Amino acid sequence: MRSLARADPFKTKDGSTIRELLGLPTSSLVRNQSLAEATLAPGQATERHYHRESEEIYFLLEGGGAMELDGEEREVGQGDAILIPPGAWHTLRGGEDGARLLCCCAPPYRHEDTFFS
Repeated sequence: MRSLARADPFKTKDGSTIRELLGLPTSSLVRNQSLAEATLAPGQATERHYHRESEEIYFLLEGGGAMELDGEEREVGQGDAILIPPGAWHTLRGGEDGARLLCCCAPPYRHEDTFFS
């Protein structure tokens, strides 16, 4: 078990700030997935990227913004879940209230699996 209150924030390779709840750096027992809280300030966006291996699910807890997934952009908000398949280019831009979301990755998130070109 791990408390969000004890998770130190860090910047991911795409520029978002996350606090990893469970993942490779936080537990030797994690093998198949990771779970983190991410935040974006109003207007802040992740750098457009993809993951070769990881499938991601974003779940918006607060705020919202614009989600671009393989060239298709949609407004997203609190309560929305977004599936990002491996290989799909994506970026999320925080709306006027920013965005706070959970990110689940399977296999677990690794900087080495984040690609920009």
